[in-house]
Amino acid sequence: MPLTQDVVRRIAELARLEITGEEVAQYCDQLSAILDYAARLQTIDTTGIPPTSSVLPPVSILREDEAIKGLDHDELLEIAPRTAHGQYRVPPILD
Repeated sequence: MPLTQDVVRRIAELARLEITGEEVAQYCDQLSAILDYAARLQTIDTTGIPPTSSVLPPVSILREDEAIKGLDHDELLEIAPRTAHGQYRVPPILD
């Protein structure tokens, strides 16, 4: 699918790119080659191939969740800087 130089200039304008006349000719050839390749890919018969989001097998790099016992309430109160009546004391935020 050959692109004209006017089309390449319009694409550059939409992309807010300033390109020279030499670059217009170069990009004209390159973009045409890319579109030709995409058109060739469209002709490949993919019936019977399920759609996938990746060609790689799904592998989780995360560790398995394990339930572990955390600190209990009394242990946490022991290491808190200030407590009162079984709760944490914090400075007031409103005067």
